[in-house]
Amino acid sequence: SRHFFCALVKSMRLLTHNMLICTVKGCDKDNFPLGIELTEPATVEESEYKQEFTKRMITRLDWPAFVTAGRQLSPDIILPDELPSNSEQDETFLKNVHHVLLDVHVKEGKLVCKNCGRKYPVKRGVPNMLLNQDEL
Repeated sequence: SRHFFCALVKSMRLLTHNMLICTVKGCDKDNFPLGIELTEPATVEESEYKQEFTKRMITRLDWPAFVTAGRQLSPDIILPDELPSNSEQDETFLKNVHHVLLDVHVKEGKLVCKNCGRKYPVKRGVPNMLLNQDEL
């Protein structure tokens, strides 16, 4: 049921954000990454560090989008502009990426398309990517 799903999803993480694009009809250029506007500060909920998972995710991330999103959430998030060549061997780097990817949560805000300006609400940690009829 819907309530069961909501109980499983604590809130949006940057792992999720890195996969979302604007799907408004005709908005097919410059629709990724979506900007993040917080209406409540992002929260941190520590999770168990999983080195292998983090290594696999780094290869799937759009690194510049990940860095931009992290910086939008907090000036305290420090990520290099470019993915280091030794990233898989640098334990400190991997733990930092894990923290930003999985421990930083967006509870309330909006995801904003820089091309068309469409704002997708994030409420109680769930991004609503549904479009209005006139946007299909």
